[in-house]
Amino acid sequence: MSALKGNLETAAIFILIAALFDFSDGFAARLLKVSSAIGKELDSLADVVSFGVAPGMIVYTWLVRCTEGISPLHLGVLYEFLPFVALLVPALSAVRLARFNIDSKQVSSFLGLPTPANAMFLGFIPMAADRIVFLNNFWVVWLLTIAFSLLLVSHIWMLSLKFKDYKWKGVNIARYTLIIIGILLIPIFRWGAFPLIIMAYLIISLVYHALIKLQVI
Repeated sequence: MSALKGNLETAAIFILIAALFDFSDGFAARLLKVSSAIGKELDSLADVVSFGVAPGMIVYTWLVRCTEGISPLHLGVLYEFLPFVALLVPALSAVRLARFNIDSKQVSSFLGLPTPANAMFLGFIPMAADRIVFLNNFWVVWLLTIAFSLLLVSHIWMLSLKFKDYKWKGVNIARYTLIIIGILLIPIFRWGAFPLIIMAYLIISLVYHALIKLQVI
């Protein structure tokens, strides 16, 4: 609702709050050693809204805003419908979450970009656009929306941030590197840091799994 009313920063902050709750409910379940099939499904349904519908509405509103002042001739005859590409976000988030629920292999890492990471990237684009000017460009945001939506259902292995121990070795080096990057970026870019952090997460994941395949680590 905040996104559709144009309050994009408020909407993005709600996504961040949802991510904290998403982490907390899993943490609480593990702490209390309780779980249920219906809890798993309800968690995914909540995630579709928090990390699919909400960022989709932010991107849609931002794309509409980016078309202001652009001649329809520069966007083509279907320019009024181009912002609806944002609907890919909730649709493919639902596919991603459904696949996660039936895949027992995604324990220590994820197959495809996790929905919270995608929501952090797309949802905070309007805040990052203050410092990163090309994020004000309609076509750049349009293509990023498609690319990151497809990453949700890709077969690329991505890091999980769930620590089994806290030693500086193995996969933890990649995790700590990402945390350090986040700590450095947030004071500089504030809310706009999240798309950059997710880009770092994507790059670190790709490099780490490439090194594993090459048997370097």
